[in-house]
Amino acid sequence: MESGKPFARIPIPYGSSSLDLILPEERIAGVLRSRVNDLRPEAAGGELVRRALEAPVGSSRVAELARGKKRIVVITSDHTRPLPSRVTLPPLLEELRRGSGCGDGEIALLIATGTHRPMTREEQVARFGEETLRRVRVVMHEATVEEEMVSIGRLPSGGPCEINRIAAEADLLVAEGFIEPHFFAGFSGGCKSVLPGIASRSCVLGNHCAEFIGHPKARTGILEGNPLQTDMLFAGEAARLAFVLNVVLDRDHHVVAAFAGHRVKAHSAGCAFLRDLASVTAAPAPVVVTSNGGYPLDQNIYQAVKGMTGGEAACIPGGVIVMCAECRDGNGGERFVGEFRNASGPEDVLARIGARKRDETLPDQWESQVLARVLSRHAVVLVTEEKNFADARTLGLIPAATLEEAMARAEARMGVAAPVLVLPDGVAVIVEPAGTTERPTEGTFVA
Repeated sequence: MESGKPFARIPIPYGSSSLDLILPEERIAGVLRSRVNDLRPEAAGGELVRRALEAPVGSSRVAELARGKKRIVVITSDHTRPLPSRVTLPPLLEELRRGSGCGDGEIALLIATGTHRPMTREEQVARFGEETLRRVRVVMHEATVEEEMVSIGRLPSGGPCEINRIAAEADLLVAEGFIEPHFFAGFSGGCKSVLPGIASRSCVLGNHCAEFIGHPKARTGILEGNPLQTDMLFAGEAARLAFVLNVVLDRDHHVVAAFAGHRVKAHSAGCAFLRDLASVTAAPAPVVVTSNGGYPLDQNIYQAVKGMTGGEAACIPGGVIVMCAECRDGNGGERFVGEFRNASGPEDVLARIGARKRDETLPDQWESQVLARVLSRHAVVLVTEEKNFADARTLGLIPAATLEEAMARAEARMGVAAPVLVLPDGVAVIVEPAGTTERPTEGTFVA
């Protein structure tokens, strides 16, 4: 360090801990954080959830909806999402039981894995707790098991709308989830619990086609005009998703706000609330340092692409994104990496995927497509475990064992005095470049 100059120390989430970015203060162009972490809720998370359930948006209370229902299904998130179900699920189950009169074991908990792997027993216990698991029937959605899928129509995009049979045959279908900015769906939560959450493989592939992922409205914070959301809304209605409980979380995954009620109206209210807190503005910088907010969102390189898109929105063309992601579980899937094998570069990957029609979509190509888009505009240095270096190189990333090494690589490209913009949690913010005259559509997508 140079003597006489003030330095800043900025923690960057990494796995279950953090890395310290240490730079001269004069080089820091800005530190962009969601203001969600500044909230001081007037009640604990469980109480916020209860209040939301007692005053639903655009809907009767879920206890009233459950009256007389015998086959109740609750969709919930899988291990790739930090939803604090030990806090959110008990009040929801209590309301459902009070309305329906269902006893223990008569409510099914459908885990929305989308196209991810199933949750392990240990992960289920950590997420839900032994008591909850004893009182409900747990069903793991497996998108590739065709006999467990039921057709409920055709999506606006033309693809099949197929969902898990248990959900399709439910007397009452509800969902719990959380709202965060999403790199191509706009926001998580709402009808995303149905598509891709409990949809068939072919349904997910059609919705995640190259045409839609490449659409200019398929970006963080945009709902209206987003073709993926159009399909998701249809799937939610066709599935008869009657009620949602969506929460907003801080950096420690504590509930700071809760929204319950109609699948679209409650979700829209939550998205509007979060947009006000998550929107950040900055002039693009030559170097951007970011992360996926730590574990579980940085558990593999596949998931880490999300944080890279936050860096993409804040970096100048030709600049360097330093992405901090532990990736303890490796690359996230051979199909994701496979798109880059034998490719001449990101442009080649984009051309190959872009040539595929909606019904020719391959599993995980959307993540490869977004990564290739980022790499076609920026160099990305990935701070990760050494076991991931070979896969990182195959994907066109520059691996680094430490944040200091990564910064040295960025400075070798952009200069030792290059300004640095810091997004400690790249998936928590909606980056709008300074000078933008047209804001993305607000989170008020009401059917």
